[in-house]
Order: sequence, then structure tokens, then C-alpha cells
Amino acid sequence: MWERRELKMKLRFKRLTDTAKIPAYAHDGDSGMDICADETVSIVPGNFKLIKTGVAAIIPCGYELQVRPRSGLQCKRGIIGGWGTIDEGYRGEIGVVLYNFSSDTYNVVKGERIAQLVLAPVSHADIEETNDLGCMTERGTNGFGSSGRY
Repeated sequence: MWERRELKMKLRFKRLTDTAKIPAYAHDGDSGMDICADETVSIVPGNFKLIKTGVAAIIPCGYELQVRPRSGLQCKRGIIGGWGTIDEGYRGEIGVVLYNFSSDTYNVVKGERIAQLVLAPVSHADIEETNDLGCMTERGTNGFGSSGRY
């Protein structure tokens, strides 16, 4: 049986509308919490929309919220969304971009789970310009497709 670990930090959300839903984990052990639409909109095939969620967050220092797609929407409906970053300093409404890859108009319904949010630590590097990329590696400059047929 899964035993929930003690959370070491708080992630605070504020409802910006009376109808907004606070993001929540669906199951113990989930890495992503579901975030819901706070509006009803239609997305025609081959187009995208920025969907309002009606919530804002206070993200802990040194962390980000990663917006990720929901596999069910992608697999069953041809709707891909998410793939965004919410930085710790952002205090505005969280929006989710959804793209309709299907051949049918998709109706996003207010209250529908549209993406996942994953709290993740942020690493920063000391950035330095160089003219020397060091010794050549086996891979070298071989990029896309360098590991095989696909």
C-alpha cells in the first residue's frame, strides 16, 4: 500500500474567480496535479487557444511549476497542451495553451481537467562565453537522427 510522504513545503493557490478550481493530485504518488479550465471555449481543428484557469500561485523560492499535457486528452481527443513554465516570481493567472490536432472541433468545458502542474526545483548555471568547445567527442556535431534510424 502506498503511504503518502510528508510534504516539506506549501504550494499556495488563489482563486481569481468564484468558479475556479484549486489544482489537486488525483492519486497518491502522482507527480502532477490536475488544473482545470475556468471557461468554456471551442478549439477548431488545426488551431490553439489560451485557456483561463482562474487561479494564480505562490511558488516556493527555487522552484517552478511545469505545465504538462494530460495523456488522456492527447490520446483520446487529439488535444495537446501544456508544455510551459511558471516561474516563482509570476503572480498572474495561470493559462494553458491547448492545440487541436484532431479533425473535429473540441469543446473545452468549464471545470474540465486540461493539464497537469508539476512542482520542480530550478537549477541555475554561471553562464560564460567561450571560443573553445574542448576535445571532440565520439558524437561530435551529429545532431538529429545521430543515434539511428529514427
